[in-house]
Amino acid sequence: MENQTFDEDVLLLEGLKVTAQASVPAFILLLISYIFILVSNVGLVLLILRERSLHQPMYLLLCNMNLNDVLGATVIVPHVLRDIFLSSAERYIHYMECAVQAFCVHLHASASHTVLMIMAFDRYVAICNPLQYATVMTNRTVVKLAVSAWAVAFVMVAILIGLSVRLSRCRRSVHHPFCDNASLFKLSCQSVLVNHVYGLGYTVLLLGSSIGSVTLTYLRIAVVCVSRRSRALNSRALQTCATHLAVYVILLVSGFIIVVLHRFPQLSSHRKAVAVMAHVALPALNAVIYGLQIKEVRQRILSVLWRKKTALMDVK
Repeated sequence: MENQTFDEDVLLLEGLKVTAQASVPAFILLLISYIFILVSNVGLVLLILRERSLHQPMYLLLCNMNLNDVLGATVIVPHVLRDIFLSSAERYIHYMECAVQAFCVHLHASASHTVLMIMAFDRYVAICNPLQYATVMTNRTVVKLAVSAWAVAFVMVAILIGLSVRLSRCRRSVHHPFCDNASLFKLSCQSVLVNHVYGLGYTVLLLGSSIGSVTLTYLRIAVVCVSRRSRALNSRALQTCATHLAVYVILLVSGFIIVVLHRFPQLSSHRKAVAVMAHVALPALNAVIYGLQIKEVRQRILSVLWRKKTALMDVK
């Protein structure tokens, strides 16, 4: 069946290998995580848009990361939740739906890097050229940077997925819990050399520019902090940059773990679980890390905790 020409548009997802006993706990954990991602990230966007004191380039650029995290979780988690209780023979997905999912998966990954790159540039200007910050990072500049980050990711991913969609199909099985670019071109019996060449170039360009720009940015910030020897400057740099750097390191580490696991076929089940968790853990962590950095968020959390403590004391 796998080597015969397959003309239908229905594919079969392999899904996660979850035992019957672990199905319910896995479903509940994923559902709670997904709800938290939606509430926290959308809540941060609404807070930033509503509070005039947060109408600053750093927080407006953060909205792009929040929306991207919602996209990354939404495109994966509902499908995984649906498939947990289905047998392997019932996990169907339409080919066009698979292609759209693959596009969104790679758009989320690419935009994570491009958005973090422009956020690093914002921190560079704020710390290294504070007097010119208001002149350089105008509302118009922020919009241009955000549009550029999404446009670059969109075009690169569109070409990546387009090269796979053009191929004819002779297989129907997707050996993954969700669709990605590799899942699409592996359905074909044609030569995929072009796909491999562009995919390698796409990865090298994206990661090379991302790692290179962020590294140079923080080296420059470190040099400025050391040369000026200002305690106030160093404190502000540590406060604003540590959050961004932590998110970026977590993103890189999770990506490299998935790449390494690809090299060990015997660990395919672990790779699938890590791939799904990357679309759950990263958006949740980003919301927590960035949310706690915003003073208004901390104040509201402390206010809620204080009211609960007061209520408990009154009951006693």
